[in-house]
Amino acid sequence: MENATGGTRSTTGIRAAIAAERRELADLFDGLPAERWNEPSLCAGWRVREVVAHMSMGFRLSLPATLGELVRARGNLHRMTDRVARRDAAARSPAELSAFLRDNADHRWTPPVGGAAGALGHDVVHGLDVTVALGLDRRVPEDRLRALLDQVRPAGLRFFGVDLGGVRLCADDLDWSYGSGAPVTGSAQDLLLLAYGRRLPEGRLQGERSGRFTLTEGR
Repeated sequence: MENATGGTRSTTGIRAAIAAERRELADLFDGLPAERWNEPSLCAGWRVREVVAHMSMGFRLSLPATLGELVRARGNLHRMTDRVARRDAAARSPAELSAFLRDNADHRWTPPVGGAAGALGHDVVHGLDVTVALGLDRRVPEDRLRALLDQVRPAGLRFFGVDLGGVRLCADDLDWSYGSGAPVTGSAQDLLLLAYGRRLPEGRLQGERSGRFTLTEGR
């Protein structure tokens, strides 16, 4: 995997970044007041507790159990993950949900596509779903951001339903841009969220076309 500086990031390095991200997020989640677990995240329809429950689903469900859930959801992956997240968020305490992340920091789960880099993206983006929605000033380390931003491709944008037609994403805190057209500027981690199909709170993006990627009142 080539990064912006031309170096190569090894799978070992990605695995170390995943483990660090999970441990850091578990510590952050442990420090959240109980009421904040019920606040909305950037994942439409999910509170903080559903996001954190979902983050550990791959550790807690065996392959047969996952396939069984998928059958019950009639093959719809989105329906399956939504139901499991809601069920587990209701059944587990915040402390248990945080512990799943910490105790499985070195787990080698990967999503159906994307390999280890996909797993890193899963953890980083869902962590941002929580911290950005709650207004917490957590900064994802630059090396993790670059590893993910350098993987932004048309196929991934299509998968997440992102239309960048006529738009150029420009990070204002590191040397990265993508696309062509009118600039939409923001922090690298906010632009990563955008590339993963999220809409951001008002004021986090700048540019005449930034409204396309901004949350409207009432979400």
